Amino acid sequence: MDRLKPISLSPLRVAVLLGGDSAEREISLQSGEAVSRAIAGQGHSVIQVDPADTDLSSFGWSSIDVAFLALHGTFGEDGGVQKILEQHGVSFTGSNSVASRLAFSKVAAKESFVQAGILTPPAVSFSAPLNTERDLTAKVKKIGFPVVVKPDAQGSSIGVTIVQNEADLGEAIGNCVAISEMGLIEKAIDGSEWTLGVIDDSPLPLIQISTDRSFFDFTAKYKDDGTGYHFDADADPTTYSRIETAGLDACRALGTSGIARADIMLDSDGNPWVLEVNTIPGMTDHSLVPKAAERIGLSLGELCDIVLARTLAQAGRRKLRDAS
Repeated sequence: MDRLKPISLSPLRVAVLLGGDSAEREISLQSGEAVSRAIAGQGHSVIQVDPADTDLSSFGWSSIDVAFLALHGTFGEDGGVQKILEQHGVSFTGSNSVASRLAFSKVAAKESFVQAGILTPPAVSFSAPLNTERDLTAKVKKIGFPVVVKPDAQGSSIGVTIVQNEADLGEAIGNCVAISEMGLIEKAIDGSEWTLGVIDDSPLPLIQISTDRSFFDFTAKYKDDGTGYHFDADADPTTYSRIETAGLDACRALGTSGIARADIMLDSDGNPWVLEVNTIPGMTDHSLVPKAAERIGLSLGELCDIVLARTLAQAGRRKLRDAS
């Protein structure tokens, strides 16, 4: 934790990218507003850029020093905006286009976890035009109920359903297909839910999440004041270390950088099962990464300064490598 300390950063011209036209637009606007206020409070100049009404290819990027990405969902997290910024030589926070695309696809991320030997729930992937409900049901029976049905490319738990039995599987698949042609049916792990915020390779304090809802869904994440966030959870140091290691290993397997967040289930035997990694986690007042940073004495503005400084340092190293 000692690597994440407040730093002194000269005033920068920062473009905060927020909004967009994904299903997570409203949350992105909230994250972007929070980040904008925090960055301005650190003495930087801020301009907000909404891709929903701004052509990023013709935007005057030469007028800014760095872009801070607060775009959630499609285009923001799937490598789309990152690809445009890379093509224009713009320094931006977070993972590059390759890692973003890999992490945003639950199917591709799952494959990366398996290849890296990371404990992750067994799953069946599907594509709406190719897989019949009967075919999927037979495969899911081998995994065993309950299962979690997830759209392949979506965030904030949108379109996610926990299915307790075979009778409800078809409806859950239908709800998923309405959002994404590809999906993942994953064994539901019974246990406690944890999340690990990561800044590059530096972990933030682990948070155990509690909710009265069936799982940590969209409402629990952004609207329910009854959702609990526990830093002093009942876990021994060895188990705590295993959870943290699993989260860090998952981020490394995907090649993330900047802010990321790994979501993990801890079963009754103390095994940490990696669910997914989010490369642009929320920055609202309900969001987990700001809560974890606050736990070690970092304000949102100080956290943003650390991320901005590391982004510019990495960009400088890339330029040096390119020049050589």
